Amino acid sequence: MSDRITAAETLVAAPPAAGSSHVDAGDAGYSKDLKSRHINMIAIGGAIGTGLFLGAGGRLAGAGPSLAIAYAVCGVFAFFVVRALGELVLYRPSSGAFVSYAREFMGEKGAFAAGWLYFLNWATTAVADITAAATYAHFWGMFSDIPQWILALIALAVVLTANLISVKYFGEMEFWFAIVKVGALVAFMLIGIFLVVTQHPVDGHTPGFSTITDSGGIFPVGMLPMLLVIQGVVFAYASVELCGVAAGETKSPEKIMPKAINSIMWRVGLFYVGSVVLLALLLPYTSYSGDQSPFVTVMDKLGIPGAAGVMNLVVLTAALSSLNSGLYSTGRILRSMALSGSAPKFTGRMNKGQVPYGGILLTAGFGVLGVGLNYVMPGEAFEIVLNFASIGILGTWGMIMLCSLLFWHRSRDGRVTRPSYQLPWAPYTQIVTLAFLATVVFLMWWGGGVGRTTVMCLPLIAAALVGGWFVVRGRVNALAQEREDA
Repeated sequence: MSDRITAAETLVAAPPAAGSSHVDAGDAGYSKDLKSRHINMIAIGGAIGTGLFLGAGGRLAGAGPSLAIAYAVCGVFAFFVVRALGELVLYRPSSGAFVSYAREFMGEKGAFAAGWLYFLNWATTAVADITAAATYAHFWGMFSDIPQWILALIALAVVLTANLISVKYFGEMEFWFAIVKVGALVAFMLIGIFLVVTQHPVDGHTPGFSTITDSGGIFPVGMLPMLLVIQGVVFAYASVELCGVAAGETKSPEKIMPKAINSIMWRVGLFYVGSVVLLALLLPYTSYSGDQSPFVTVMDKLGIPGAAGVMNLVVLTAALSSLNSGLYSTGRILRSMALSGSAPKFTGRMNKGQVPYGGILLTAGFGVLGVGLNYVMPGEAFEIVLNFASIGILGTWGMIMLCSLLFWHRSRDGRVTRPSYQLPWAPYTQIVTLAFLATVVFLMWWGGGVGRTTVMCLPLIAAALVGGWFVVRGRVNALAQEREDA
C-alpha cells in the first residue's frame, strides 16, 4: 500500500461549505463514490444490526414483550440524534462528522474526546460483531467443531480485506447487506402476520395476544427488567449515525441526507418494534434465549426445512454488515483526528483507493483482541463488550447533541446559519436527549452485574482521555499554529 499523507496535506483541505468558515484537513483526499442508493441503504443498515438479530433473544427472555416499548422509546431518541447530526451535515458535510463539528464548536479537546469515545464504541462493537458471527456459524453442523475464536478471526479477516479496497466496494457491500437484511425481515414479518391471522400453531402454541396474556402479560417479570435492558437496546441503534459519516463521500448530501434520515423513524417502528411484537405473539417470551437469534428460534420451531438455516445466514450477514460499517467509520474519524494531531500519525494514511487504511487497521487490531476474548471466555464475550460499546455509544450521542446545542446557540447569536433541514423543538430536544442518555448510564449502574462494573470504569475512561490529551496536546497545538500561519 502507498502512503498518501504528506506534510502539505495536513494544511490543505477542501473548501468550507456555504455558511461555514471552518476548514477541516481531514476532509481532503476522499473520492465521492457513494451514491443515493448507497446512503439510503446505509441508513437502513445502520438501523438494523446485531443488536436486533442476536441481542433481542436474550432481552426478550429477560424483559418479555415489554421489550417492544424499550425499542420504541430508544428509537425516538436515536432519531433525535441522527436528525441533529443531519442538520450539522447539511450545514457542513464532513467525513470527520461529529468529531469535525466538535472541533469547530468545542475546540480540539472536544474533538479528541468525541473521536476516542467513538473509537471505544466501534472497537468494542467489532468484538461483539465477530463474536456474533462466530455464534451464528456454530448453528451449522459443519462449523460446530471449529473453536469460536477461529470463526471470529475468519469473519474479521474477510470484512477487513473488503473494506481496504475502496469506498465504492464498501458502499456496494453495505447496499447488498442491507437488501438481504430488509428482505429477510419483511419476509419474516409476512410469515409472522400470516401465522397470527390464521392461528397456525408454532411449537404447540397458538399465536396471538393469548400468547402474551397467558405468559404474564406485557410485563411478565415487572417493569424493572424492561428499564434495565434499555442500555442493550441503545446498542441495537449504534450505527444510526453512520450515514452522517458517509455524507462526506457523496456528491450531493443536501439532497440525499434529509430523505435518508427522515426514513429512519418509520423503519424503527416497522422493523424493530414490529418484529419484537410479532416475536412475542408467536411464542412465549420464555422460548427465547441469548444463545440464538429469536428469528432463528421461530423458524426452527416451525419445522420448515431449511428456513432456520436461511434466517441464520441472514443474521450472520447482519453481524458482518455491522463490522463492515464500524471499520469504515472509524477509519474516517481517526483520519480526521490524525491530521489535527490527536490520533497516531499512521491512522491518517490513505492507500491508492483513497481509503484511510491506518485507522481501519487500528480498529481491526482491537478486533484481534476480541478474538482472544472469544478464546478465553466464549460464553461471556458478547455481553462484556456490549456494555463497553454502550458507554462509547452514549458518549458519542452525547457529543452529537452537545454540538447540536452549541450550533443552535451560535445561530441565535448570528454567527452561523441553520440549514432549512433542522432538528425540531431545539434546544429542548437536545436537553431531553442528554437527560435520557444520563438516565441510561444510571440504569446500567442500578442493574448491577457487568453493567455496574462498566459504569464504575468511567473514571478510568475519563482519566485515559485526560492523560491522552496531555500526551498529544503539543502536537495538536503545533499543527493548529501551522494552519493559522499557512
